[in-house]
Amino acid sequence: EDEITLFERDMKEFWIQFKISYGTEQISQTLALRDSCKETIETLSEKWSEKLKEEDLMIEKIQEYNNEILQLSKYVAEKEEQLTEVKSKLNQEEEQQKNLTDSIQELKEELMKKMEIKSSKNEAAKEKVERVSKTKTLFKERLGLEMRRIHDEQLQFIFRHIDHKDPDKPYMFTLSINEQGDYEVTSCTPPLDCIAELQLKLRETNNFSAFVANIRKAFTALSYK
Repeated sequence: EDEITLFERDMKEFWIQFKISYGTEQISQTLALRDSCKETIETLSEKWSEKLKEEDLMIEKIQEYNNEILQLSKYVAEKEEQLTEVKSKLNQEEEQQKNLTDSIQELKEELMKKMEIKSSKNEAAKEKVERVSKTKTLFKERLGLEMRRIHDEQLQFIFRHIDHKDPDKPYMFTLSINEQGDYEVTSCTPPLDCIAELQLKLRETNNFSAFVANIRKAFTALSYK
């Protein structure tokens, strides 16, 4: 900017001198001034050309930086999207883990309840078996009854001295405790029509002695047929 101003000032001085004195000397001075101006313009042109080149390089650099920033922004956006997906999966896995934990806890509680119920039923069944066993000797002495423990925790009841024609002929039935903790007749030889009724009455009254006595009466009545 200073050089342009200097150039304009020189041109003004040139025209002033040109107007004052007109001649060979002035023409020589004009030519010299022209040459000087030409050199100045060439110098300025070279400088401005270099500056333009520098600006072009600067623009290229800025464009490269912008491209790098754009690529970096895309990379960051992709990573943020991946991070969001990972967080979502983690949240889903945490929810599934919580649901699984809750399900396991529910199963544990249900299993504990079933174990308590089973333990209670086993205890009741054990008491019934013990009660039956305690009367074994009494039945054998008074009713000619023999009791045997067979497979699957069943009791086999064998009556003798029923058939007056054949006192040693066995009349028998098998008794067990089912899953509900009730008495259940699993076999009866010879079969009795009233066995289901006697079984139901046993479950209602829990009077085992009367149940065995009634079966003996039924076998005795059958022996006379």
